[in-house]
Amino acid sequence: MSAALIDRLRASLGEKAVVTDPDVLDSHRNDHASFCVAGVPLMLVRPSSTAEVQEVVRAAGEYGVPVVTQGARTGLSGAANAIDGCLLLSTSRLNRILEISAEDQVAVVQPGVVNSELSRAVLEQGLFYPPDPSSWEMSTIGGNIATNAGGLCCVKYGVTADFVRGLEVVLASGEVVRTGRRSVKGVAGYDLTRLMVGSEGTLGIVTEATLALRPTPEAALTAAATFLSIEAGIAAAAAVMASGLRPSLLEFLDGPTARAIQNYRDMGLPADVGSLLIAQSDRGPRAAEDVAEIARICTEFGAVDVAVASDAEESRMLLEARRLVNAALEPLGVTLVDDVAVPRSKLVALLDGVAEIGAKYDVLICCPGHVGDGNMHPTVVFDRDDPAAEARALEAFGAVMELGLALGGTITGEHGIGTLKARWLEQELGPVSLDLHRKLKHVFDPTNLLNPGKVLLGKVDRAS
Repeated sequence: MSAALIDRLRASLGEKAVVTDPDVLDSHRNDHASFCVAGVPLMLVRPSSTAEVQEVVRAAGEYGVPVVTQGARTGLSGAANAIDGCLLLSTSRLNRILEISAEDQVAVVQPGVVNSELSRAVLEQGLFYPPDPSSWEMSTIGGNIATNAGGLCCVKYGVTADFVRGLEVVLASGEVVRTGRRSVKGVAGYDLTRLMVGSEGTLGIVTEATLALRPTPEAALTAAATFLSIEAGIAAAAAVMASGLRPSLLEFLDGPTARAIQNYRDMGLPADVGSLLIAQSDRGPRAAEDVAEIARICTEFGAVDVAVASDAEESRMLLEARRLVNAALEPLGVTLVDDVAVPRSKLVALLDGVAEIGAKYDVLICCPGHVGDGNMHPTVVFDRDDPAAEARALEAFGAVMELGLALGGTITGEHGIGTLKARWLEQELGPVSLDLHRKLKHVFDPTNLLNPGKVLLGKVDRAS
């Protein structure tokens, strides 16, 4: 059966589009969530058109082989991980920007387009695609849509879903459906576009996306403030958001994260740093006024040092601390990145609770995040060669998610569920909502062909 499916796809897509080399398959088994189980795939297929995706899905369905769609595999939840005997469908050859319209302010792209490539292409036409996940130089638009990715700019501009006008999707039946529309407004029928965004490849395979664009923002300036406590930094952030200002970026680093960065590269941070707040305004001539007001607010709330950029180069230097987080934490051990979001009024309780969890389980937890929208990334750091440390880290990871839910938040603000967080999804959704999710999955994918075992637990059994 497996050989027959491989032969069929090679005949219809070409020899080079179907890969069975064990080394290649092994390198494509998982995304960046190293703690999630990854199976052994049957093959990797690289279709180059919607019609070829349809052929892959239909053939896989006929032979009863599940399909796991992959983009750049930069995800952090295991959603793109292989399952045993599956067909990996890579979108790497579906990588064309089909249209950029300055008049309609939209871009039409295939899912394999890298986020940064789209951003640069539209910038050349005086346009702006705001969603900017930290992985924007590697992650693809299809993956961003699959997880409803956010980024540093989302405090002002919103997340991926806010910019997806319409989609072309191949369903589990092999049929193609177009959701949404190109126009700015449109409320005919259920919002299937929003349903697809964030579904992590479990409801359909996106083969084309119509994305809203904005005019290029004006020049930006940045301010950075250092505090001796978490509470002071959070209070300053809350005051900035309540002031009427609309920062285009508002990022927070707790003390352990800031000290890790200082140890990695001298940024002039004091040894007793409690938190670091980084803010940006992209309002051109008004940006200087904005960052000066942000600096005033931070000083009022106890900042011991405030730096305000006067030009783009100084802004880049102030932002460097935020961009160094991953590199600074890497020498300390393996990282397990959480992704909780809570109401801004609960941020101090979240940060205090995370510190208590770290002490309870004897692990280092660093907590950077997008403080402007309450989406924090508590990162458990430990020695993976120590089984006891790994066990404590996993318990701490779960405890952080429990804390986020207890504070009225969510287990994921932008990374998705995948397999990493599936066991906590029912707790967040509740039984009635979870049942509706399962019924929707069954409507779109009655044989559980697409990315089975991801997001929802206890889904429909695969048809025999």
